[in-house]
Amino acid sequence: MKVFLTGATGFIGLPLTQCLLRRGWSVTALVRKPDSPQAQALSRLGVQLAAGDILERESMRALMRGADIVIHAAGHYELACDQAGREHMRACNVTGTDHVLGLALELGIPRAVHVSTLVTFGATGRELIDETTARRQAPCRMYYEQTKTEAHAIALQYQERGLPLIIACPGQVVGANDHSIMGYLVRLYLNRAMPPLGWSPNALWPVVYRDDVAEGIALAAEKGRLGEVYFLCGEIRTFRESFGYWSLRPGAFPIQIWLPAKLAAWLFAPLEPLQRRLGLPAFISRETVALGGADWCYCNDKAKEELGWAPRSAEALWLATLDGEIELLPRRKGQNLIQRLKPLAIVPE
Repeated sequence: MKVFLTGATGFIGLPLTQCLLRRGWSVTALVRKPDSPQAQALSRLGVQLAAGDILERESMRALMRGADIVIHAAGHYELACDQAGREHMRACNVTGTDHVLGLALELGIPRAVHVSTLVTFGATGRELIDETTARRQAPCRMYYEQTKTEAHAIALQYQERGLPLIIACPGQVVGANDHSIMGYLVRLYLNRAMPPLGWSPNALWPVVYRDDVAEGIALAAEKGRLGEVYFLCGEIRTFRESFGYWSLRPGAFPIQIWLPAKLAAWLFAPLEPLQRRLGLPAFISRETVALGGADWCYCNDKAKEELGWAPRSAEALWLATLDGEIELLPRRKGQNLIQRLKPLAIVPE
């Protein structure tokens, strides 16, 4: 099986690549910089590197031709970004998706997988939602949410036009060395720098571990039904319960004060430009509150039953994430706090 993969050097991309290789499949990874340490790490795994860019449609044509499966996992994620960041995110998430899926349709690729996200459908309220009942009920709260919603709509359009496409929708993905909000908060906790403050303690989240998402995407590519959508999310837990798992590992003081979402957003607003000046993404922001202060009650039964997907429990995924970050602490020797909050440039052996 010949796979053309975008996003192989990303947070989910490496474990996804490993899942595909374990199936004995031949993987061609689209990379912008074949000489980068991350790309070379893929090469050592047996991946064929293909220089190109999802923003340059014709750079992928010859590379994609002849593939049995196209998996589009590339994208850009950032909250509370400036205008330049918004433009880049829109280009990657919307234009890039149109380029990849449009070319797959044109070339007659027999099977494709688009990696979307549950934020496409928005917050749910307290009702459990599955693939048959998922409908957006409120306007987008974040620009990332808006761009991924537009990309998802593009994917559905290509399904209607005849592309044999499967759509995988992960929930909030976590894991060691994460570049998302939760990655920064986990490192803030482990470095004993997180104040004992939280917000919306009863908000519900279906967090999922990175490696489990990778396996779910590979299963969708392997046995998913064409034209279907699969939710790849974990056990639903409240914010309070999730932070409770963190207390099983040494770190900052447990959260003692839970703020109303509106108050937290008001307090976090002036911190956004400060974080950017420090070279950090605005992981403590109004958009963070909007994301974490809503209920995201999504059901993963379809992926379990049809794909045989088996994600780990909420406690297990948080402990794996925390333990993974703890294992990286020796590599951070000599770093200041700002550096210790950022993901490491890890290159797998």
